[in-house]
Amino acid sequence: MSADEFDPAIERLFARTPTMPDAALFTAQVEQRMQKGSRLRVVVLGLAGLVGAVVAVREVVSVNVNLGEGGGSAATGMQGLEAVSFNAQTAIQSGLDQAGLGNLAFGSMSGMQMFWIAAGALIAAAAAGVVRLSQEV
Repeated sequence: MSADEFDPAIERLFARTPTMPDAALFTAQVEQRMQKGSRLRVVVLGLAGLVGAVVAVREVVSVNVNLGEGGGSAATGMQGLEAVSFNAQTAIQSGLDQAGLGNLAFGSMSGMQMFWIAAGALIAAAAAGVVRLSQEV
């Protein structure tokens, strides 16, 4: 067989991908694995958003703004803001009490320490995910 006859024969052989007998099963398994990871991501991101929202609301409600003892409209506005803040804090605390999280205490940790602990935990979880993904591939 000369080179001129051999090249077109090879091109014809590889022009069409051969069908595998288990192609449908393989496709179903890949789709199932993709959906499983998607559900896990939705749950993890939802929990992270919920925790972030709780922390944000807690920090916003606990803001202590004191502009001084004045008799003007600014002092009246501040008293109204303090009343709204107190009402919101009371409502959130009662909601946490109903959820069983009213007595949740983190000891003497400040908000910044809790932030860095949470960030470290998220980084560790991401690293574990990358390691697991690299082992599967």
